[in-house]
Formats: sequence, structure tokens, C-alpha cells
Amino acid sequence: MAGENGPLTGLRMIEMGQLLAGPFCGQLMADFGCEVIKIEQPKAGDPLREWGREKADGKSLWWPVAARNKKCITLNARVPEGQEIIKKLVKQSDFLLENFRPGTMEKWNLGYDTLSSINKGIIMVRVSGYGQTGPYAPKAGYAAVGEAMGGLRYVVGDPSTPPSRVGISLGDTIAATYACMGALMALHHRHVTGVGQVVDSAIYEAVLQMMESLVTEYDKAGYIRERTGSFLPNVAPSNVYKAKDGDFLIAANQDSVFKRLAEMMGEPELADDERYATHNARGARQKELDDHINKWTKTKTVAELTEMTDKAGVPSGVLYRAPEMLEDPHFKAREAIVEVMDKHLGKLKMQSMFPKLSQTPGKVRWTGPEHGEHNDEIYKGLLGMDDATYADYKGRGII
Repeated sequence: MAGENGPLTGLRMIEMGQLLAGPFCGQLMADFGCEVIKIEQPKAGDPLREWGREKADGKSLWWPVAARNKKCITLNARVPEGQEIIKKLVKQSDFLLENFRPGTMEKWNLGYDTLSSINKGIIMVRVSGYGQTGPYAPKAGYAAVGEAMGGLRYVVGDPSTPPSRVGISLGDTIAATYACMGALMALHHRHVTGVGQVVDSAIYEAVLQMMESLVTEYDKAGYIRERTGSFLPNVAPSNVYKAKDGDFLIAANQDSVFKRLAEMMGEPELADDERYATHNARGARQKELDDHINKWTKTKTVAELTEMTDKAGVPSGVLYRAPEMLEDPHFKAREAIVEVMDKHLGKLKMQSMFPKLSQTPGKVRWTGPEHGEHNDEIYKGLLGMDDATYADYKGRGII
């Protein structure tokens, strides 16, 4: 049974589109039990099947994670026969997710007006670079562009270098997460009214939402945030400091926490010094304070700093990479990383499902499927397609 009693068991989503901005929303839904039917072109699957710097036996190590828990079918949505099949699926589904350029679904006679006339409860989840309306809507928009327009790229990096990027596709996944949240909001509305709606998640707006007071600071104070590297302006001390044997992060910017840090350093007087006694005072002397703390941390090892900050109740930590994650006892205790079996690659470790639910947690039921792996189940089972039609459609490249 799809979902195995996850909280979204009994719901069905049709996933159209490719790569990350839409499909990550599908992954989140599938992780918690929604039956996600991913549609790919018959001859060429989602490019993500080939993406990722590292491969094992020629197989992508990204695809097993991104497409986990989904059912994959092949279908050509560009031809009338394919469009009719999608309409039949819509009649039996709760969501349709897509991340094509705006106007594409309408060109295929699969716009919301058409779909809602078939199923008034259908929730159409649309993820795009700029949204479904506005002068930029028709433009091609990848995560990089959305991150730049939303303000993230300008403030990421060191002030001595050009704007940087985060080493993951953050714009895509944020927009997809908002799309998932919107889908569940729309589901509640449908529960009350019986009517679906469109969820319009734009990458640049999802990024903009995360930009804190950036716009308001300029609007009222004329202040433009700049790149600051490893710290946030006027939030001190909160930075990465040097230890004898590595880097160590300390976040003690709250007054009470800074007092504990000062006592831990053997300098309790710092917390009463007017230069550092308040949040604003420390912010005004941020570099001076960071240099002072860094001089002290250099006399300690990472292990010593960890023990001291833990005992003092000062938030701190090591900058983890995958090796540290796999060895960490907290990760293990909370099963933050799970080991699952892939039919081609054997045992794979990957991140678990979040957030954790006490009664209906998510589960990795299977890794990314083969191209068209669930064709028989969906076409012959769910839709009741007869063998002759199935063979005809397959021969003509419709499925």
C-alpha cells in the first residue's frame, strides 16, 4: 500500500517536470506517504538520472535520493493521446505538480481551467523562476537566477570576492518546500470547501522570503546589506574561530550567553565592559571582539573547546562534512541518516525524512525507480488500459 500509513497516505500527486524545483516538492510529499506518479518522456528521462559529480557503476548517486518513494511512468504529454491520459489521471488524483516554463501546460491543453473542469478538487502546484504572472513570467528561470534576483547571491561570500553561491541548489529546494507547504494549505482549504486551487511558487520569491529585514532596512534606513563572509553584521560574537587543530564555530551573541562565554574564557569582566555588555555594543565592535576570542581559541584544541562550551551552555560546533555526519552519535541516535537498499547500487546512505512525526513518520520505501518502471501498474492497473491499446501506445512512443 502506498505510503505505509504515512500522514499523506491515500493522496495522489502527478509529478510533471524535471530536475529539482518541482521534483523536490514531490520528494517531500512522497516521503510522507503521498503516492507520487512521476511522468517522464518515453525516450529520455529526467536529466537528473545522469546528474551528480560522482557516479557508481555509471549510475547517478543523486537520482536515488531525489526520486525516492516515487512511481515512474513514461508518457509524451506533447501529443493529444498523452494529454488525454493525463486528464484521466487528474480525475483520480489530488495534486498535479509541474515546473515547466509558464504557459507550457496551457499549450498542452492542461491548464488549471481544463483540469479543474475534470476534477474540481484538483490542486495544481506550479513552480517556476518568476511565477505564473508578471512581465518576467515567460522568461527561463533557473535557481541561480532566482537566487540572484531574490537577493541571496549578492550577500553570500567574502567582501573581497565577487558574489558567491551556496554549494547546493538552494533556490530550487526552497521554492519546492514552499510549494509543498502551499499544497498542504490548499488541501486544508479543499477539505473545507471541496474546491482545489493553484499554488504558484516562484524561486525568486521563495528566496526573497528568507532575506529577513533586507528590504525594510533599505526602505527605512537606506542601508544595503553587503557580503560579510563568515559573520552577520552586528551579530557578535557569532563566527568561525581558529583552534589549534581546526575550525570551531561559536554563537554567543545573546547577552546571557555571552556572559557564559566570558566566564568560560576566564574573563567574566568582558560581560560587564560597556564595550561588550549589550548586543548593540558588541555589534559595533564586532571585529575587535572576534579577534579577541580568536586569540583565545587558538590556545585550545577542538575537543577542548567542545567540552568547555558544552559544559558552559554556549552554542558551538564543528563544521561538518559527510564523514563527520556519518560518525556523529547524535545523527545515529536520531537516525538522521538512513541506510536503504538500491537494486543496482546496493546499500546507500542518505538523509532521512524531516520533520519527525511521532505517530506517522516518513519512510524511504524505495530509491529512485527505473525509467518507466511503474508503467504496467499505472496504465494497466490504475487506468485499466487494455493490452492492445498499451502495446499500440508503446509502439508509437506515446508511453
